[in-house]
Amino acid sequence: MTDFSQIIYSNEFNKDFKKLTKKYPSLEEDLKTCITIQLKLFHKLNIDNNGIFQISGLGFEQPKIFKIKKFACKSLKGTGNRSGIRIIYAYFEDINKIEFIEIYHKNKKELEDKKRIQSKYN
Repeated sequence: MTDFSQIIYSNEFNKDFKKLTKKYPSLEEDLKTCITIQLKLFHKLNIDNNGIFQISGLGFEQPKIFKIKKFACKSLKGTGNRSGIRIIYAYFEDINKIEFIEIYHKNKKELEDKKRIQSKYN
């Protein structure tokens, strides 16, 4: 069980995730670990390992949008938390909710899809 009242996976995130799990089969377990440990440490215990960054300049204040840069993926042996997997999510602090927006590997895509984010929350 997580410390968040609700965790949502957007349709776009699910499509991205499904494609990546074909190449990285441990991704589902890795994401669960990320939620129960890394997101809890960052949002609930205010412990920052410099692996989660807020994305600014999107044209809205709430929800806050974050990018996970340090994401350990067991399928990428030898990389530790420098796997290259990036996850974009929204955190609704007032209702303690997380919504996953996008997941990608930085070798395939350099930056998050700001249009996708803005179309959801603007």
